[in-house]
Amino acid sequence: MVATVAVLSDVHGVLPVLDAVLAEPDVRTADLVVVTGDHAAGPQPTAVLDRLLELGDRALLVRGNADRELAAIARGEADAVREAYPIDTWATDQLTDEHVRLLAGLPHPVTVDVDGFGPVMFCHGTPRDDEEVVLVDTRLQRWAEAFADLPEEVRTVVCGHTHMPFVRLVDRRLVVNPGSIGMPYGRPGGAWALLRGRQVSLRHTVVDVPAAIEAVVAGSAYPDVRAWAQDYLTASASDAEALTTFGPRDGRDGTPPPT
Repeated sequence: MVATVAVLSDVHGVLPVLDAVLAEPDVRTADLVVVTGDHAAGPQPTAVLDRLLELGDRALLVRGNADRELAAIARGEADAVREAYPIDTWATDQLTDEHVRLLAGLPHPVTVDVDGFGPVMFCHGTPRDDEEVVLVDTRLQRWAEAFADLPEEVRTVVCGHTHMPFVRLVDRRLVVNPGSIGMPYGRPGGAWALLRGRQVSLRHTVVDVPAAIEAVVAGSAYPDVRAWAQDYLTASASDAEALTTFGPRDGRDGTPPPT
């Protein structure tokens, strides 16, 4: 059982913001750093993976949909290649065989015993699907569907995927989304969460955004890196815009759950 867990998510290949969050005192002293998926799909994929690997046994990397997709692109799977964003194809080309094996072998979901919380399930989208969308205002019926197979003793679920931090109760279960490191919606900087002493706190690391953009540009050969970094590191999309875009994907319009 671990006493303190720092939770990061959706780094998306952005090293300077990851480094800023890893330098936070409560992250440096955490017993475990859990990163809930989408590690490398971005402009600095190998640098980010290498930095996370430097944490050794202190880091637990959970598979995100983008991690699964990068591995599929590397294997030449036709659907993955056809549907890939340009930066995903580029990022895959930067990965070593070791990086691809790492991404292909990441677990999802993962349960960890945390002092004061008991078994905590860490996932990307939801425990049953790394790409399923659930939001702070998702209706309880969809949450119930997503949690239908959870063991009764799992009373806390930590997810990622939608890049917007929240904490809410779902029929007596606590659900936490730490937000995004590399592609935040709503405000720039690194969003993360801390589980300690039976409490969850959402944290935010302020970064020098222009300097971070320049660091990404200097550290990446992606052809459109400056435009990408300016768009995502400045959080040009608001949380309201993101919720409007993602909302129909959580079943509120009658879309059936994933099978």
